[in-house]
Amino acid sequence: MIHRLLFALILTFGTSVVASEMRVPQSQAEISMGFVPVVKEAAPAVVNIYAKRVVNVRSSPFRGDPFFQDMFRDFGSTRQRVQNSLGSGVILSDDGIVVSNYHVVGMATDIRVVLNDRREYSAQVLLSDQESDLAILQLDNASGMPTLGLRDSDTLQVGELALAIGNPFGVGQTVTSGIVSGLARSGTATGNARGYFIQTDAPINPGNSGGALVDINGDLIGINTRILSRSGGSNGIGFAIPSALVAQFVAQARAGHSVFQRPWAGLSGQPVGADMVEALGLNGPNGLLVSDVHVQSPFAGAGVAPGDVITHVDGHPVNAAPDMIYRMSVAGIGGETQVTRVRQGEEEVLTLTLGVAPEDPPRDTRETSDRTVMPGVTVSTINPAVIAERNLSLTAQGVVVEAPGRVGQRAGLRPGDILREINGEPVRSTADVEALLSQGGRWLTLDVQRGVKRSTLRFRL
Repeated sequence: MIHRLLFALILTFGTSVVASEMRVPQSQAEISMGFVPVVKEAAPAVVNIYAKRVVNVRSSPFRGDPFFQDMFRDFGSTRQRVQNSLGSGVILSDDGIVVSNYHVVGMATDIRVVLNDRREYSAQVLLSDQESDLAILQLDNASGMPTLGLRDSDTLQVGELALAIGNPFGVGQTVTSGIVSGLARSGTATGNARGYFIQTDAPINPGNSGGALVDINGDLIGINTRILSRSGGSNGIGFAIPSALVAQFVAQARAGHSVFQRPWAGLSGQPVGADMVEALGLNGPNGLLVSDVHVQSPFAGAGVAPGDVITHVDGHPVNAAPDMIYRMSVAGIGGETQVTRVRQGEEEVLTLTLGVAPEDPPRDTRETSDRTVMPGVTVSTINPAVIAERNLSLTAQGVVVEAPGRVGQRAGLRPGDILREINGEPVRSTADVEALLSQGGRWLTLDVQRGVKRSTLRFRL
């Protein structure tokens, strides 16, 4: 299924997923031209994006105070303010499908896209995802647009020449050159602990966000997203979102999704260290050591258990959770993926069918009524979908606080808190919360879990 989908994308964009062979300049004239032919081909498809959004800002005399700002966070009046953002984008189809960053357009109420030839279009967000920092736009009444072809980012090699095209600091479309400095970058060093990026030393600055990272043939290999810098400017370490993931976003946007559907792993683990190699029967410190598997996970269905090591997904090595999630996201919902599992030194390839986290049991989100001693608290029953959305522990049970409301916030509740017990009675569903908070009594006792810590909140009524 996924192969047919990607093939359809290739036909739509008129590109080849496999990179064409790099051509060596044949004359002194060609050498002197440098990157001119590449830029002429790629630049028209890179656009400037001007976005606006209206936000509510609270004016408080305690703002900035290290002690009182949290205590009086709801103190003061609110007013609306318009925030402007500047970024870049890339046109991927002649009917005006544009890819950019979530942090540029994700929450925008008014989006204006300006092409290299100064044509302007308004645009609407079709699909966005904050975690991946990607957004897909549709230009209004667009046709015959210049486009960039997608190259399969898995064919990239460290050392290849790369050009970054965007609108840094709002000075106008700018081209910078460098090389692919690294692949499969993930972890907190990238500024996104759950991301998976191409690293480049092609200078990327504010305003380049959402712009194109292209190869020497003018094909798109990534979407520029962030830099690693202490000064706020480019220090030669920039990161781009691989084009293979961009292709999945476009496919889901074309299918009518407004939120990116990410395959659910239902699995947690840690990178294999050098001190673990011998005990696990491995040849080197590679792979992800499984520490926990949810009973409804596709990995559990395939026979993966704690203590197993996942070394490859679809033939690509994985050494951390972001690597595995990226490979699953590229494969897509409804697709099959091949996972290499090592157990007690024995290697086996397992086939998994990918899907979204199930809503079982139903989350039954509800707000506590005025009949309760703590009205206005929005809660959901914990299920795999809630675990994935809230990044909760795979063993989490009970009810999670979605919004504490005015009374709950004063009582010390926060979004993401798990209600384990109320007045000593276990909480298993949102109906239990409503019923237990409706009981009379002189005291209210809440057993709350926040992260790995559990605490008891007790109030006199």
